[in-house]
Amino acid sequence: MDDQSHPMDFTGRAVLVTGGTRGLGATIARAFLASGADVTVCGRSTPATLPSACGREAAFRVADLRDPVAAADAVTAAAERFGRLDVLVNNAGGSPDADAATVSPRFVEKVVALNLLAPFYAAQAANLLMREQPDGGCVINIGSVSAHDPQPGTAAYSAAKAGLLGLTRALALEWAPRVRVNHITAGPIRTENAAALYGNDGGAAVADIVPMGRLAEPDDVARACLWLSCDLSSYVNGADLAVHGGGEIPARYRATHHPGPP
Repeated sequence: MDDQSHPMDFTGRAVLVTGGTRGLGATIARAFLASGADVTVCGRSTPATLPSACGREAAFRVADLRDPVAAADAVTAAAERFGRLDVLVNNAGGSPDADAATVSPRFVEKVVALNLLAPFYAAQAANLLMREQPDGGCVINIGSVSAHDPQPGTAAYSAAKAGLLGLTRALALEWAPRVRVNHITAGPIRTENAAALYGNDGGAAVADIVPMGRLAEPDDVARACLWLSCDLSSYVNGADLAVHGGGEIPARYRATHHPGPP
């Protein structure tokens, strides 16, 4: 990057955002587009519209990242399209709640594959390209508070996200200094499916237990991705950046300081 350019000017840089066609991933893609980057998004199905910003639109690649060959092909295609790959954001993930006592082995395998193995496959392919570039590159893994504080119904998901955090730290040790690998612990985020996740009150009850008093907006996480990808964070490697508004106010504190009706 030119010494006289803004540190968050990504003009001439190429970014791949997995799961970047909707929700948080689309917001991350738009943030990089607005900052000048060339962006590719990938997903399992072609969206009706692609993320765009400032008159520029993301490129798209169909890929089921749970397949290691498909993941590698998606990374290679993104790099070939723009002649380089500077940033990989492993955003694809998620899982419906499921009872750990009765959930099927197939369900567990799919959840772990999407939330842990897919980021590994994509990062592995990205590293092979980035380590050969003069400026190297960086990988950002989008994690979850469930890795630190599991909730009922999330056993497979929480275990996979905890593994993603461990994977981040391991890769950061192996791939530095050419490729930096960092992790974002994301808290509850207000996306289009927030009602399904956090209740019909629009997430008000959940926001009430967050010290910041609100759910995260997708832009909160997107801006963290920009920072972790630019020269301002050039010495940040193997970090777990918490973007969760301070976590959750402990239940014991709430019970003693904000008791309900008798």
